[in-house]
Amino acid sequence: MFGYDWPRLHAALNDLPTALLLTALLFDIAALATRREGLRLVSFWTLVVGAIGGAAAVISGLQAEEHIAHGEAVHEVMETHEQFALITLGIFGVLALWRIVRERKMATAERSLVTGLTLVGVAILFVTANYGGRLVFEHAAAISSSVLQEELHERSEGHHHQGGEEEPEATADSVSARTPAHVDPPGAPPHSHAPSTPPHQD
Repeated sequence: MFGYDWPRLHAALNDLPTALLLTALLFDIAALATRREGLRLVSFWTLVVGAIGGAAAVISGLQAEEHIAHGEAVHEVMETHEQFALITLGIFGVLALWRIVRERKMATAERSLVTGLTLVGVAILFVTANYGGRLVFEHAAAISSSVLQEELHERSEGHHHQGGEEEPEATADSVSARTPAHVDPPGAPPHSHAPSTPPHQD
């Protein structure tokens, strides 16, 4: 789909709902503190759109699971990530429906309860994201074995930087060229070299 496979699409869809749901919580808290209508409306729409984006992220994640070659360790982390993702989606799905139905009728106590549940949802969202990060950074999930082996080979070869260019290997000629010529101080007696000593410039 548009050059994406399911794992890449899942990665692309993760960031937006996370940002929106966190933003919804922040505007919710600000709306409660200031009682400004504009802040309440922003929190409402970011929550609703964030919940929809979360549903897209979960659906793509379930599809990605079927397209990733993995072992037992990855499977365990993946299952935990999936469970927390479904819990997160459930919380924000309920909150979105609740606010669609009750948004204009909520009293302060009910709105405070909604804000508290949003805080719980964001906390579980961060746990979900943590397990997703473990899949990528600790287990290299969604990276094919051939690509991973090639990367490991390149790392074993090493890569060095020296002012943007690699320093050339030293040779006898280059060392000789960098060695300063020998000059006797004025008035010093002539000197001699031991047998087999290579000559140098005087």
